[in-house]
Amino acid sequence: MAEFYKAKTDKKIKLPLYEFPVSAGFPSPAEDFVDKHLDLNEYIVKHPAATFFVRVKGNSMRDCGISDGDLVVVDRALDPGDKSIVVAFLNGEFTIKRVRLKKGELYLVPENTEYEPIRVTEEMDFQVWGVVTHAIKEIR
Repeated sequence: MAEFYKAKTDKKIKLPLYEFPVSAGFPSPAEDFVDKHLDLNEYIVKHPAATFFVRVKGNSMRDCGISDGDLVVVDRALDPGDKSIVVAFLNGEFTIKRVRLKKGELYLVPENTEYEPIRVTEEMDFQVWGVVTHAIKEIR
């Protein structure tokens, strides 16, 4: 991962939000609905001063829905815990992985069986940069 973007939330952009479900199977008859306005900043950015975006490179997290080219929202104000997905700095490189704590040991675990978990040791240069809260993807 190499592209980092700062969350800019000073401009409000409220887009229509239709409160009726859209069927992904058979079409459903029209129902009454309430439309509201949704600012995606309010929805995905909880801590603006501590939030940034990162473009994902690679497919080690594909099985949890994070793919090559996606933008992930990363919140530095959140504390990572067991099973959190994080952006971490490990031995001079950035990576996105799931944190796992097993028997007092810390692992960075990919969500793709083609990759091996990484056991983090005290000898490694390791730092969590933030917790991933959302993935934004382009539908092709």
